[in-house]
Amino acid sequence: MKCAGDIDTRDVEELFINIDPIQAGGRLTAEAMKAVISYGDGYSVCDNCRKPFRLDYIKKPPIAEFHEDLAEWLSMDTARVVPGARRAFQAVAGTFVEKGDPVILTALSHYTEFVAIEQAGGVVREIPKDPANHITAENAAEKIEEVCREFGRPPSLLFVEHVDYQYGNIHDIRGIARVARQYDVPILLNGAYSVGIMDVNGRDIGVDFVVGSGHKSMAAPAPSGVLATTEEYAGRVFRTTRSQGDVTGRTFGIKEVEMMGCTLMGVTLMGMIASFPAVKERVLHWDDEVKRSRMVTEALGTIEGTAIVSDTPRDHTLTRVNTINSFDIIAQRHKKRGFFLSSELKKRGVTGVIPGSTRVWKYNTYGLTETQARHVAASFTGIAEENGISVN
Repeated sequence: MKCAGDIDTRDVEELFINIDPIQAGGRLTAEAMKAVISYGDGYSVCDNCRKPFRLDYIKKPPIAEFHEDLAEWLSMDTARVVPGARRAFQAVAGTFVEKGDPVILTALSHYTEFVAIEQAGGVVREIPKDPANHITAENAAEKIEEVCREFGRPPSLLFVEHVDYQYGNIHDIRGIARVARQYDVPILLNGAYSVGIMDVNGRDIGVDFVVGSGHKSMAAPAPSGVLATTEEYAGRVFRTTRSQGDVTGRTFGIKEVEMMGCTLMGVTLMGMIASFPAVKERVLHWDDEVKRSRMVTEALGTIEGTAIVSDTPRDHTLTRVNTINSFDIIAQRHKKRGFFLSSELKKRGVTGVIPGSTRVWKYNTYGLTETQARHVAASFTGIAEENGISVN
């Protein structure tokens, strides 16, 4: 079936159990689907835009109310919607980083954090992970001390992942934030894999900025994200323009510099708003998600030669697994080579593992029902047994 021309209708979510590591939390709700159809036009939210002509002031549809609710939900003072988490990194870096300033990231940081710092002219320094693949408060303190010795001043910012994209491990944000405060370093929480699926309370964990990804974890269309901050920093990162044309004398009122005036609008914003009630409710059931994640992980662990590389037992639904001594051995002799695993999974109605991956790969069980999780678990063990690998 075609949408139009040569564009196939996408039916992955309808026909398969999708365990793609980056798609699970962004799967749209039925309400968001309806909003996508209704607000597909570019300026569809602007029908009732009145003075002062800024997105977060629009009352109908309830965009202004959504911004207030979003900040309260994250336990921060002010929030904005942005075109993806990366644009939030860019906004914060553009505000706080001058050329040559040191900025601390981590050994598990996403590449877009590096890019944001480079754009601002900053110099990246990384907190190393420990042997258990965690970013610790102790290592954060040592890195800040190193930066102070090297640059003669503390870093301008510290970015840290709440849940990293490589292992899906949950890090000691409270401890790291406590260290950052001792040096008066603002701290940004990258919540791309937590905001929208887990309860995140920015004030409680002590961070200055909370960044979330709409299309990764808030059941919103891409590209979408959120940036929330405290009253202390809102005036800086959400500062308004002071530019004035030298010919026309024009000024632009309350347009925010880092937001480029208005940011996320139309279908992306309305999809996020439409999913928001469901997102607020679903974070209350995180324990059930973890339970189902453990069900699949424990099944993989019974396959001889398979190692779960992420923390076990699992506390998150994103998991990294090493099958060099199990599925990859099958791949060496199978006629489909490394593609046999994704092919066998697809026969069983499961998709999302990158085709060709049989060595080290990731999956995400977020949003699966218990029946689906049991089926995924049985699929992995069944594939192993059918290909001569012991399951204990």
